[in-house]
Amino acid sequence: MISRQRLVLAAVGAAVGLSLSQPVLAQDKAKEKCFGITKAGQNDCANLSGSHSCAGQSTVDNSPDEWKYVPKGQCKTMKGLTADEAKAKLKK
Repeated sequence: MISRQRLVLAAVGAAVGLSLSQPVLAQDKAKEKCFGITKAGQNDCANLSGSHSCAGQSTVDNSPDEWKYVPKGQCKTMKGLTADEAKAKLKK
C-alpha cells in the first residue's frame, strides 16, 4: 500500500511536470522592440549606442536609442520608432 506521503509527493511531482511541459512565456506572444518610448530606468535591454548592456539602465526619458518590448503593432500608436528609424535619428 502506498503511504499518504508518497501519494502526495507523486501528485505534486505530476503537477510540476505538467506545468513545466508547456510553459507560457512572454516571448511566445507577438512582441516588437519599440524605441524612444521608455522612461528612465525602464528599458528592456542594451541600447543602440552601446553605452550600457542591461535592462533598467537608461538615464533619460524617451531616448531614441532605448527600447522596450510592446505588443506587435502597438509601437506606432505609442509614438515609438522602429530600430531603423531610431538609428537614423541618432545619426542626425
